[in-house]
Amino acid sequence: MSDNGSFVRVLGRKDVLAVGFGSMIGFGWVVLAGEFIAQAGTAGSALAFAIGGAIVCLVGLTYAELVSAMPKAGGEHNYALRALGARPAFVTSWAVVIGYVSVVAFEAVALPETIAYLLPDMPGPTLWTIAGSPVHSSWVLIGVLGAAIMTLVNYIGIRPASVFQSIGVMFLLAVGATMLFGLFIGGSPVNAEPLFTGGTPGVLAVVVVTPFLFLGFDVIPQSAEEAAFSRRRIGHVLVFSVVLATAWYVLVQLTVGFALPSHESAGAELATADAMTALWGTPVMGQVLVLGGIAGILTSWNGLLIGASRLIYAMASSGMLPAWFGRLHPKYRTPGNAVLFIGGISCISPFFGDQMLTWLSNAGSTNIVLGYLLVGVSFLVLRKREPQLERPYRVGPARTVGVLAVVLSGGLIVLCLPGMPAALAWPQEWLLVGALWILGLVFVLRVPRVRAGPEAEHHLLQASGRIG
Repeated sequence: MSDNGSFVRVLGRKDVLAVGFGSMIGFGWVVLAGEFIAQAGTAGSALAFAIGGAIVCLVGLTYAELVSAMPKAGGEHNYALRALGARPAFVTSWAVVIGYVSVVAFEAVALPETIAYLLPDMPGPTLWTIAGSPVHSSWVLIGVLGAAIMTLVNYIGIRPASVFQSIGVMFLLAVGATMLFGLFIGGSPVNAEPLFTGGTPGVLAVVVVTPFLFLGFDVIPQSAEEAAFSRRRIGHVLVFSVVLATAWYVLVQLTVGFALPSHESAGAELATADAMTALWGTPVMGQVLVLGGIAGILTSWNGLLIGASRLIYAMASSGMLPAWFGRLHPKYRTPGNAVLFIGGISCISPFFGDQMLTWLSNAGSTNIVLGYLLVGVSFLVLRKREPQLERPYRVGPARTVGVLAVVLSGGLIVLCLPGMPAALAWPQEWLLVGALWILGLVFVLRVPRVRAGPEAEHHLLQASGRIG
């Protein structure tokens, strides 16, 4: 363990791959597959995820090059600070923090609700109702307990967190193998009809949603300072994690489509679990699938907690947030204060119910795409301004990849505007977005105007009085 106030480098390639892949596999694949098939058909929904994965892979390529050049905790924060300057870097980082923390908070609600599927008599007394969603005492207890455990695991070190992540991902892969085998022995082409529904609009309606389900590959750059292998390999692992997640989501759509007629999957509460039951002819396999969903919740929760805490740490270390968030634990070498802060939000979130957290999650996902766009811009700017910057992982053709990443990310943001297919709900989700950015405005106005460049962070620390 280092004694110079730095992170400890202990993560191997498999550890980092587990962090990235596990962060992208939450619980949406269990509950939303039937809805996607109803919109686009079996082949249409699978194609939509292939297209969505390709879009995210383009964004991932820009991250892969940038993380190989600047393998520092905080990922996007470092790229935007060097390419765009202090205040644009704050906007980039704040957008991603909103996305990460909102999803972490939501997992504390998703966990007890998923367990309730296996234990239907669990809910217990209703404490209150918020926005039409009941808040059960047992759900609160499980959510708070889960949040406390996840916070503790991340507080005591990246190694326990990565071991936890690896175990969860291994279980997920075992469930994936079971789905694939079941698809071959129990699937029927008759159930998969119609292969396409809704034409091109149906496919595009699913494509719009897919990048939000891939949220998490960008956690890999957040933990780059803790990776114990070459910078070039970090880029390879990041891109491979997106490819693996794309294969996962395509497999899920095909599994549900070939297992259940579309009218059954569309009305199912947990379509993927029902599909496993149908493929294997026993409800036990459906329960195994739900356990896989729980593993997805925990790996997503764990990975995004890693990412959020490192990003908040990086913002504080450069003077954008209070210095309290930028302290590493002297023993565990984790951003302990940032972990505790996010863990505290997770412990509170189960008290607010499902609907409110859904609003927060949707609002957070939109902000993540803004972060993607600004990373793409940073990628293009640095390629032009600093062509000699050492880039162990180089993307080619760089301009094409960067422009596509920016344009496609911008298109996804447009699709979230009122009247568009993925529009945020009015007024709830728009008010949340507004409130979160008003809070961000309070901080960004305190950030000194520091120009972009290799010494931007040093100049920012001087301007904010952190160093002489």
